[in-house]
Amino acid sequence: MTLSTLFWLFVAATSIWYWWRAKAIKDFVLQAAKQYCETMDVMLLDDAVYLRGLWFKRDPEGKLRVWRRFLFDFTSTGEERYTGRVIMLGQRILHMELEPHRF
Repeated sequence: MTLSTLFWLFVAATSIWYWWRAKAIKDFVLQAAKQYCETMDVMLLDDAVYLRGLWFKRDPEGKLRVWRRFLFDFTSTGEERYTGRVIMLGQRILHMELEPHRF
């Protein structure tokens, strides 16, 4: 094996690992958004969450973590679409909120 082959194997393995990990996090956030929508008596639309922000920030202990912002669509009346937001830092959800909406 050449050094070039090892490099490309490393790149491929890292890419696969990142994709697998990102999918697991997205599935976790989707389940949390579903539960939150049920609690708030609204309906999650499209059964999906969308990653809209990715950054590095420090947690309360000072460790560098990945900060993520996910968005999702919901409805309260069945007519209008509104946006909800989930903020994660590392493996924990810090904040969930719904856009102001009709009851």
